[in-house]
Amino acid sequence: MMLNGFYIDELIKTAIKEDISYFDAATDSLLNPDENGKAYYLAKADGVLCGLTIALRVFELLDSSFHAQVFKNDGDEIKKGDIIAELFGKTAMLLKGERTSLNVLQHMSGIATATAQAVKLVEGTNVQITDTRKTLPGLRALEKYAVTCGGGKNHRFNLSDGAMLKDNHIDAAGGITKAVEAVRGKLGHMIRIEVETRNLDEVKEALSAGVEIIMLDNMTNEEMKKAVELTAGRAKLEASGGITAENLRSVAETGVDIISLGALTHSVKAFDISMKISK
Repeated sequence: MMLNGFYIDELIKTAIKEDISYFDAATDSLLNPDENGKAYYLAKADGVLCGLTIALRVFELLDSSFHAQVFKNDGDEIKKGDIIAELFGKTAMLLKGERTSLNVLQHMSGIATATAQAVKLVEGTNVQITDTRKTLPGLRALEKYAVTCGGGKNHRFNLSDGAMLKDNHIDAAGGITKAVEAVRGKLGHMIRIEVETRNLDEVKEALSAGVEIIMLDNMTNEEMKKAVELTAGRAKLEASGGITAENLRSVAETGVDIISLGALTHSVKAFDISMKISK
């Protein structure tokens, strides 16, 4: 997955304007703006790195003289104590960009690390770990990129990518069959239909309607095993809802194809990385 440069730059500029506003009261009062300095990123935990190029771009936009020596790359496993990169440029600009760059790097590395942990828990099964649309506004592409760095796959990027008929759609339409028929008659051949189901009767109805993907929402492991038997490969099965690190493996062993985890993005813990100015 590649991120567009213009998207990254606009995002960073918005963040910098929010953080610096008109001036930096501490840095601008303390330092000669032409003074050169050096800093480095230090890993303070074990995990998976993500967002380094974006974090470094913060300084490039602030300081045309900035350059870096990179020791780790996105997707690499890092250990506590690792030096990720050394940063060279105007000391004032290193200080002004520090928080914005770390916010990006810590958040994205947190997502990549959490994803890698989930992927490891389902090793040996055929399950794909995916994200959801439960992302922070404006940061979806960064967060979904971080999921791929951790070894996961992306679900829909937005509502245009696929027709997912959730419980409220189905209830509003008067049932799965009616909802699928109405949508299928209007969609082009490139868009697939996924239906959220709450019990095995709804799984049977979704199969009869010929949908490509069926979500098993908050079902027990026994129900999911029966859904796998009923489906017999006629549709992809996605498990979602109530899935934690404690039960992830057992869900994967039911035979479902996909496990979607909103927690990868909506409640992930920031990864511990510091930026240190070299004295």
